[in-house]
Amino acid sequence: MTDKEHSSAMQVDIDLVRQLAEMLDATALTEIEVEHGDRRIRVARKAASVSAPVSYAPAPVAAAAPVAAAAPVEAAPPATSANAVKSPMVGTVYLSADPSAAPFVSVGARVAAGDTLLIVEAMKVMNPIVAPAAGTVKAVLVENGQPVEFDQPLVVVE
Repeated sequence: MTDKEHSSAMQVDIDLVRQLAEMLDATALTEIEVEHGDRRIRVARKAASVSAPVSYAPAPVAAAAPVAAAAPVEAAPPATSANAVKSPMVGTVYLSADPSAAPFVSVGARVAAGDTLLIVEAMKVMNPIVAPAAGTVKAVLVENGQPVEFDQPLVVVE
């Protein structure tokens, strides 16, 4: 490898890799991937560590019953989810800037392109989720403090 090829090789941010590994330990995740531009870092655990969370499977199954009861509430809005603003990341959703503040938006509210709809906290960073276009809020599909997944519909704006 020439010096020029060596200098153009991807530089790995060791601190970021360590932070991601610590996050795996803290959250019991088995894999995490971060992408920024053309750079992508993936940190994963061996499959052997997956066996420990599997032993806890009966407890979440019991908790899944109330979630299943809540599913019919969300079943109605997906018909309009073509206009849903989706979560760009895994995190926790907050509907207002702080617990005592009014929500950023509510059903029936008019929003302009770029207005903050809610916040998704990921890795202790508050990420505002904004309206992609002007419209009216038809549905808020999440609750304050609820964990959300990547690409999960959050708010329907038409």
